[in-house]
Amino acid sequence: MKKTTEIRKAVVYQVFTRLFGNTNTTNKPWGTIEENGVGKLSDFTQKALKEIKDLGVSHIWYTGIPHHALIRDYTAYGISNDDPDIVKGRAGSPYAVKDYYSVNPDLANDPLNRNLEFKELLARSHKAGLKVIIDIVPNHIARKYEGKNNPEGVVDFGANDNTNVVYDRDNNFYYNPGESFMVPDWRNGYQPLGGRTSTWPMANFPKPGKMDGKWFPFVQTRF
Repeated sequence: MKKTTEIRKAVVYQVFTRLFGNTNTTNKPWGTIEENGVGKLSDFTQKALKEIKDLGVSHIWYTGIPHHALIRDYTAYGISNDDPDIVKGRAGSPYAVKDYYSVNPDLANDPLNRNLEFKELLARSHKAGLKVIIDIVPNHIARKYEGKNNPEGVVDFGANDNTNVVYDRDNNFYYNPGESFMVPDWRNGYQPLGGRTSTWPMANFPKPGKMDGKWFPFVQTRF
């Protein structure tokens, strides 16, 4: 009897990681984590992952894993603050990456061990029979990129840029030499932090004015 090999279709379950385990139903504009809540990596328990697997899923796609610019004071963990004038809400944009070699501290129970907590999530996912995908967009980076876990020989984006020109092939950012970055005139009642007083300086941008990094295609990393 001829043996046949079953071909199964890959089924991907995409999840915005910070929302998955958040049971807080408050949705306050510019609300803090204490007010609106946030999901954690640990919310993906073995039970939760098994139930996802039982849906027929083969891959789980965790969105928003890399450390990106956000509004929360993590200076106690060696992380600098980001300016509310240029961050999309307190949660920030997952594609304004601040450190490609680190995990979003909002997602960790202990921000100091955020990378370890992600490795533990990988192990739980694999144990549940799921392959893991995370998404990054190379060079979609925060204006204040700071690699805290750079491999040997890797320097931060923009560290060696020629800031005396608008564009250079080898630069990571574009620049306006001799000018500072100017915060836009906000319209329709918009105010950073919803008008709340910031605990750190805002609109403090040194010369030259820096624009977003050069953009490259979307990629996925599989584990």
